[in-house]
Amino acid sequence: MTEHPEQTPAQPIPPSVWRNPWHFLAFGFGAGTLPKAPGTWGSLVAIPFIPLWQMLPGWGYWLLLGVTMLFGFWLCGKVADDLRVHDHEGIVWDEMVGMWITLWLVPKGWLWLLVGFLVFRLFDIAKPWPISWIDRNVHGGVGIMLDDILAGVFAWLAMQGLTWAWAHWLLSA
Repeated sequence: MTEHPEQTPAQPIPPSVWRNPWHFLAFGFGAGTLPKAPGTWGSLVAIPFIPLWQMLPGWGYWLLLGVTMLFGFWLCGKVADDLRVHDHEGIVWDEMVGMWITLWLVPKGWLWLLVGFLVFRLFDIAKPWPISWIDRNVHGGVGIMLDDILAGVFAWLAMQGLTWAWAHWLLSA
């Protein structure tokens, strides 16, 4: 979930985040409890995983994406139900998965991680159609995850374009 202007500025942080391992995980190991921009913090928490995952073959990283997405449908739905809040702003597992999607098959290196972070945040916050429609109309764990998955796919396409342009520029230089 990302920052939504129609939500209250700061939803209360449930104490269960620190007691319940599912809540702790959904809240990005606690990053979702930070007072400002929890979606941005959740996206940052995803970054240390990416260099590890980039050591896998492309299909292995893809498999991890599938597992984290399917797990996220369940996890985000369970935690939202537990908290009785449709999409608590502190649930950031969806942002983490969106970041992981964004950086699949992107060159290694901190510059690419930074660019990927910025591109994903742009799509996640701006929510161009159909992301905005999904965010408003799809509910439950699938709804919490799906807008960020799609933002990750859009960001991934942009990153693939950037890596192609970069490689083309290098070859022509």
